[in-house]
Amino acid sequence: MISSRNQVVTTRLDTPLGSMVAGATGDGVCLLEFADRPLLPTQLERIEERVGPPASGSHPHLDRLDAQLDEYFAGTRRDFDLPLVLAGTGFQERIWNRLLEIPYGRTISYDELASRAGSPGGSRAAGRANGDNRIAIVVPCHRVIRANGDLGGYGGGLDRKRRLLDLEAGGPQTSLS
Repeated sequence: MISSRNQVVTTRLDTPLGSMVAGATGDGVCLLEFADRPLLPTQLERIEERVGPPASGSHPHLDRLDAQLDEYFAGTRRDFDLPLVLAGTGFQERIWNRLLEIPYGRTISYDELASRAGSPGGSRAAGRANGDNRIAIVVPCHRVIRANGDLGGYGGGLDRKRRLLDLEAGGPQTSLS
């Protein structure tokens, strides 16, 4: 087990929506991305620049994350109780903190997200920051949709976004094939 504050311990976690890459430091979880996301290498570079170099291993924060993800997908957990390392620009971190305030089962628009972060009219910038979120599901970027009700984008793919929203709405769940 690596416990240095600047070392990012990474591992793979299996979820009903596919394999994910998770990372943590002694301060908390800093990464949770779908392993097949095309921007995963870029996200890993950003983690290395802002937090520290990654190394495969185990960590208590990752064990807690895995257990809480299991509970979330089983429908028995609505809120994650994990320390988080939100390593971004000031604007990104404001957006990500606003994402954490969106209740389970609810959605907001990109416009509303921007307004909540103190940037009315900044929906495009809020959308970019939302897309740069490196802690999927836990920092619920999937809860942001277009003002007209369309899903918009999602780094893990729209099918996964729909499944996450269906899970939170109490709908039927199936694994990705």
